[in-house]
Amino acid sequence: MIPPNNSHYDVIIVGAGPGGLACSLLLSKAGVKVLMLEKSDAVGGRTRLVKKDGFTFDRGPTFFHYPEIAEEIFQAIGLDAHEELGLIPLDPNYRLIFGQGGHIDAISDIERMVEQIESLVGPEEADGFRRYIDDNKRKLNLSKKCLNTPWKGPLDLVSKRAFRVSKILRPWRTVSSDLSKSFKDNRMQLAMSFQTKYLGMSPFQAPSLFTILSYLEYEYGIFHPKGGVGSITQKMASIAESMGVEIHLSEPVDEILFDGKKAVGVSTSKSNYHASRVVMNADFATGMKDLVPNKLRRKWSDQKIESKSYSCSTYMLYLGINRNYETPHHQIYASTDYERNLEDILEHRVTWEDPSIYVQNACVTDPSLAPEGCSTLYVLVPVSHTHESIDWEPIKHEFRDVIVSQMEKMGFDGVSEHIVSETIVTPDDWGDRDIYRGAVFNLSHNLGQMLWNRPQNLFEETEGLYLVGGGTHPGSGLPTILESGRITSKMICADLGIDPEWNGMDPWFDEIRRPSLYSQ
Repeated sequence: MIPPNNSHYDVIIVGAGPGGLACSLLLSKAGVKVLMLEKSDAVGGRTRLVKKDGFTFDRGPTFFHYPEIAEEIFQAIGLDAHEELGLIPLDPNYRLIFGQGGHIDAISDIERMVEQIESLVGPEEADGFRRYIDDNKRKLNLSKKCLNTPWKGPLDLVSKRAFRVSKILRPWRTVSSDLSKSFKDNRMQLAMSFQTKYLGMSPFQAPSLFTILSYLEYEYGIFHPKGGVGSITQKMASIAESMGVEIHLSEPVDEILFDGKKAVGVSTSKSNYHASRVVMNADFATGMKDLVPNKLRRKWSDQKIESKSYSCSTYMLYLGINRNYETPHHQIYASTDYERNLEDILEHRVTWEDPSIYVQNACVTDPSLAPEGCSTLYVLVPVSHTHESIDWEPIKHEFRDVIVSQMEKMGFDGVSEHIVSETIVTPDDWGDRDIYRGAVFNLSHNLGQMLWNRPQNLFEETEGLYLVGGGTHPGSGLPTILESGRITSKMICADLGIDPEWNGMDPWFDEIRRPSLYSQ
């Protein structure tokens, strides 16, 4: 039985990741009583900090880009995101090293970028870059209302925004084929498409909409939050608590409680908690299978979840180094045969020869992350999600040697001799941390799993259950996860009959009929 006293909340949020935290901030500002339950001993989910041997690493995301959503959420609660999060603009945003030869320092100054491109690959490709910028500026403007608005189902296809979607998605094109219209040199195509890894996808399969990912970096820049990206969720949690949000750490939810199809609370080992609405901020597949009875999920049953397409995973090295390297904050090395590298991921093979890798040298910007004279190196290798054809345990150390060798190509001379702290994380490890199939970017972002085909912010098969996170609309990546929190908070406020004052931020959505409370 659910205790009637002191355990009733307006909203319970299961999981303290960035989407759930964003939702809690906006709801609390609206006067909603919020309880957040987190299974771990710290907030953040994958967006958290890991400390070892005096070194501080981001566990997951390291790119903080497209700050507009965070800026608006903080504005809504009366704060300045740049000030609160200590955002440091990077210059360059990152360096991209081509296995075929040459490199590009990605910067937000378009004219300087044009000069770089012309020097590397010639004036025609530089002109193509200008066309790319103009095309994607238009694409972003058209797509915003598609990505920051909920979708209910096929009937939404007759709306104005669906018409807009049809113009920008270009379903007959992939990211790669779309970029080929502007660029002939495959290095330039790669430079504007490798960002699809944020979605766990290949540019040869990702829908053409996602050419905007690279554009967002050039338009808005990339930032480093002082203390690491994981410090963002720590700050959000601190602010949320100051606003009255109750956060319980180390209290995993065993199940979401239902009265028929209506979510009415949650159960933990410590107590049952009653709420008018429940928000699930967990890995979508894992959360559904563990927390929501299968009988309530026809569209997203266990069987159908199994049949869905999932993103790639990552092989990680967190390295403490007893010296400094003057390399850029972010570096990406793109394999000589990049397409084959991606095929290996899709076909569940390990790339032993010339794999693509990403290295963050955060201490070049933020020395506070390591002891004096030392550095943290965060190394990420896109690999297959967990699959029966790959057993990482017997090969993870051998693969580590391959990756460390690759780092030499990126300016980390003699790095193996300077490692004083080391942690390896494989897809199997991610899977053991309740990430379904170790797919760190969640459900794939193909056309069959986007917009109305993606799990919706108001979970359509039950009542009173909402979703946030990379597995729901609008998708994976830190900015879009924050957006999922904003979408859900708007819907909950309307559901509760609240018209919040969010310092100028619209509490509802354009081009969607407003609930009755707004028409009074």
